[in-house]
Amino acid sequence: MMQNTLRYCLALGAALLWLNGCAMLGPDFETPDSKSPDSWGEEDNDLFLKPTEDETIGWWSAFNDPTLNNLIDLFSKQNLTLQTAAIRILEARAQLALVKGTIYPQNQQMNGELFTIGDELTAGTIDRYYNYATIGFDVGWEMDFWGKYRRSIQSADANYLSSLADYEDILVSLTAEVARTYVNIRTLQERIALAKKNEELQQNSLDLVNLQFEAGVVTELDVLQAKTLLSTTRAAIPNFEAALASAKYALALLLGLLPKEVDVLLEAASPIPDLSTQVNLVLPAELLRRRPDIRRAEMVAAAQSAQIGIARAELYPSFSLFGSIGWTATDIGNSSLENIFESNSFSYTFGPAFEWKLFNYGRLKNEVRIQDARYQQTILNYQNTVLNAAREVEDAMKSLVNSYEEAKYVEASVETSQRSTDLSLLQYEEGLIDYQRVLDSIRSLTLRQDEYAQTKGKIATNAIGLYKAFGGGWEVDYQNDLLLPEETINQMADRTDWGNFLSSEENADD
Repeated sequence: MMQNTLRYCLALGAALLWLNGCAMLGPDFETPDSKSPDSWGEEDNDLFLKPTEDETIGWWSAFNDPTLNNLIDLFSKQNLTLQTAAIRILEARAQLALVKGTIYPQNQQMNGELFTIGDELTAGTIDRYYNYATIGFDVGWEMDFWGKYRRSIQSADANYLSSLADYEDILVSLTAEVARTYVNIRTLQERIALAKKNEELQQNSLDLVNLQFEAGVVTELDVLQAKTLLSTTRAAIPNFEAALASAKYALALLLGLLPKEVDVLLEAASPIPDLSTQVNLVLPAELLRRRPDIRRAEMVAAAQSAQIGIARAELYPSFSLFGSIGWTATDIGNSSLENIFESNSFSYTFGPAFEWKLFNYGRLKNEVRIQDARYQQTILNYQNTVLNAAREVEDAMKSLVNSYEEAKYVEASVETSQRSTDLSLLQYEEGLIDYQRVLDSIRSLTLRQDEYAQTKGKIATNAIGLYKAFGGGWEVDYQNDLLLPEETINQMADRTDWGNFLSSEENADD
């Protein structure tokens, strides 16, 4: 009879094993449809090369600024926000490895007990006090009949890929932020230098007016007006210097440094970075592949899609195989605990089981509806992310074109203001015009020079914004690049057995 039972259980178990993996509830994920442009609005402008699939790796080198190159290299190694994103990748890999283990027998454990029993009823017949020992091994395996565990693996895998895209998104965004902050620093330095130059010009003008006032040629009104203009220019310098200090502090944070350490890296003031080449455009269709935020939104949707299948599986019965073997011994009478591994101490149980959550009052169906609603939200978020990416590209291209156009006219106004100032000073010395004309010319020159410095900074900033909108800059090799500093890796390895997780992408299921 035992042999027939064994054959029956083995046959049923084989049938369940064959059925395991045959069904997979829930939708299979497909990338959602989205709207994307066929071309860019400003792509025919001479500032841009025709759309191409060429990568814009290391776009910051287009500015030919060694200091900027050094800052971005330092940022990629030391930024703490970026390192946090790298650790989230490790977390996602560990989570994926954890979920992969659920496809195998979920319960595999050895157990044992040793205890003493005192039984009033046995007194006088056998020992009242005796010891009882057991040792055994239990296995329980819920079959993945409806694909619940395989959907869980799909979800965890998508979350892992999402963490990679999130790292790249932070890398692209903060690289642009480092470059923008650096441009802001150089722009402020030039504005300070211009203000000091104009301060000198206005001081010389004041000295000239004082001489003429002492000679009785002009009234005190000219002196007061000259002093007012000089004081106004001097008052702007502390504001520029405060903004410069703030920008340096922001750069220090991006580089993972203390504020005083940034001055050493920046050294002396240098010109505002100037884009020396045309911008290499990216095909609109390539934007879906290049933008890490789009890939992240897609993977978030994929992870949520699998959750629908997991929730649906709870509506159906679950099937399991279980088994247990063990040995039992007591020291009652002539028995001994040492005989625990003898054949007559051995016992076993095995067989199939099922569980079905009936009468759940709609809770399980509502859970499916919840997961489906969340999935639809991720689809809309993906579509919105694609539209926003196209908007950012168009906006950055238009802003870059307009800033070049603005710079052309502002530069011309600087030249005419400089000429006007020179002529007005000459004519004032010859007594041909009053001092008000001189003041107007100097004031206009001061404003136009400052405006031109800001416009040059705006050109660089808009170019950086366009490169960021294209999603380029880096090519990360997750198998060979160390995303974390060696010191951090060593700290984590000393604290926890990470296996191969800290060295490469391979063996992520260790």
